Order: sequence, then structure tokens, then C-alpha cells
Amino acid sequence: MKIALIGYGKMGHEIEKIAKERGNEIVFIEDALINPEEFTDENLQKADVAIEFTRPDAAFNNYLKCFHAGIPVVSGTTGWLDKLPEIQRMCKEEGKTFFYTSNFSVGVNIFFRVNKFLANIMNGFNSYDVKMQEIHHIHKLDKPSGTAKTLAEDILDKIDRKSAWTLEDNKKDNEIFIDCVRESEVPGTHSVKYVSEVDDIEIIHTAHSRKGFALGAVLAAEFLYGKPAGFYGMDDMLKF
Repeated sequence: MKIALIGYGKMGHEIEKIAKERGNEIVFIEDALINPEEFTDENLQKADVAIEFTRPDAAFNNYLKCFHAGIPVVSGTTGWLDKLPEIQRMCKEEGKTFFYTSNFSVGVNIFFRVNKFLANIMNGFNSYDVKMQEIHHIHKLDKPSGTAKTLAEDILDKIDRKSAWTLEDNKKDNEIFIDCVRESEVPGTHSVKYVSEVDDIEIIHTAHSRKGFALGAVLAAEFLYGKPAGFYGMDDMLKF
């Protein structure tokens, strides 16, 4: 499979390495600081799929450029979700092909499932409050992380006594507090804790490196290759 790599930071380099190890070919690399003038239909059309890992303020326009070239997109950028309904509309009405998840790690997606299962149980135990923490490297721009938002939204969907998440520690009773920490080069740690007077129940996912995220993105590109137009995610690929 031929891949266009949009964004060539640390994640881009890791994706390139894993993609080549799996027998794929990187036919075009775009870096906004080095070769933005080469981000053209002609170069994109050398590829079967584009993998995009850039910045929240650039992601949506990058997707549109790939769509204009007729190239399916795997999205690894977070912090742009206000535009997600428009992407979904384009997939449905204009025949575009797009793969989005808030986190490409297989382990994190298992964690998502565990979080939903636990939240469903805890809906029946009003004596427990729930709070969250996410820790990432100092270069991460969005707060909270896309992964934390997914975890929080899944909890809100299951627990009737909660109706919103907040970054303010003086939260209301109906809110879930998300503590966002930016620390050195931490690739990503997420925890969900249920707290009562008598005990705590906590689930944690800790990434050891970027490799799991990069591998998941390459697996997503391989999954998307040759698929009919549409909007896809990790549930489609992993078939939980």
C-alpha cells in the first residue's frame, strides 16, 4: 500500500518506520515547515491513503485537500472536533472516506470498553463520585485530550447523575472533573477514579511510547485501503 504522510513530527517519523516495517511504501511526506508548496493533488494522488498527524488548527483544511485529491484519510489529530459533523456529512453525501478515533492505541480502545462497562455498573451506586486525570507531554496543545473527552462522554452516557465534564476543580455535583497535566515527554496516561467514603475504584491506561499509537494508525490505513466511501472508526476495525 502507498501512503501519503501529512505531518512529519515525532509521530510522523514513528508512523513512517512502522509502515515500512509492515511492507508499505511512503510515497509523499508533507511538513508545513519544510515543503508546504508540495501539498498538491498531484503528490497526494501518488498514494492510496493519507495519514494525517498535525495540529488542531491545520487538520480540517488538510482533510479537505486530501478529499479534493480523492484520497481517503486516516486522522490522528485531536482538538478539531467542532468540524466533525461536516466531515461526517461529506462522507455520507459526497462519497468521501475518513477514519477517525480519539486514540489509535489498541490498548486504549480496550480501555474505552472497560470504562463503559464500569460506568454502567457504577450508575447504580450513587455514593461514588467520579473524577478523571490525563497526563501528556508538554508539546500537546489541546486540553483535555481527545481520549479523555471520549472517556468522559462515555461515562456521561451511562451515569444518570452526571451531565457534563469540566476542567474546573470546584465542580458541581453533576459534573466530572478532568485534571489535565502536562509533564516532560509523557506519551499519555489516563485514569478514571470512582471515590466514596469507604473506598476507591480506579482504572488506568499508561502508554509506554508512541509506538502503539503509530501502529494503530498504520493498521487503520491498511484497513481503510479499498473500503467503500464512508466514515469509519476503531469499532469497525477491531470488531469488538
